[in-house]
Amino acid sequence: MIANQPTGPATRKLFYALWPDAAAREALASLQDGVAGRLTPSAKLHLTLAFLGQVPADAVPALLDIRDALVVPPLALVVDCYGYFTRPRIAWAGMSDVPPALVALHEDLVRRVAAAGFSAATHDAFRPHVTLAREAREAPSAAPLVPVTWHVDRAVLVESLPDGRYVPVDRHGDHLSREEFAG
Repeated sequence: MIANQPTGPATRKLFYALWPDAAAREALASLQDGVAGRLTPSAKLHLTLAFLGQVPADAVPALLDIRDALVVPPLALVVDCYGYFTRPRIAWAGMSDVPPALVALHEDLVRRVAAAGFSAATHDAFRPHVTLAREAREAPSAAPLVPVTWHVDRAVLVESLPDGRYVPVDRHGDHLSREEFAG
C-alpha cells in the first residue's frame, strides 16, 4: 500500500521522475497557455516514473542506489498532445508516440523498487505525461499544439515537501538546488 500522508515522524514523500532542464521546463510551461484549472507551477513540471508516497527517511540511500543503477538511455520525448484524466480532473501533456525505451525504463524501475521491498503506485497502464493543471474544469483544447522535444538522460529521486515544493534529492539525502541539478 502506498501512503500519501505522513505515517510517522521520520518519513519522506518521494517519487522518481524525469526532471526537465531549464529550456525544456520553459517549453513545457508554454503548453499551459489556455489550459483551465490550477496550473502546475513551472518549477514542478516533470514526468513521474514511479510514485512511492511516504517512505521511511532511512530508505533514501537504498532508493538512490536504485536510481543510480538505472540505465537511462538518451531519450528525445516529443510532447505533442493534450490529455485529461476525468476523475482527478487533471489536464496534461503527453506523447502520441511513447518511446518503447521509456516504457522499458518505467518497467525496470518498478521491478527494482519491488525487489528492494518498496511499493510504487500504479494506476492501470503507464501513461507518461506532464501534469499541466489540477482541478481542471475541462479537457484542454483539441487544437494541435507546438510539439516540445525534451531530451532526457537521467532519472531523479524527488521529494514532495510539506510546503508543496518538489525537490530532487542528492546522495546524502539532502536536496539539490536547481543550479546543482542543472550542472
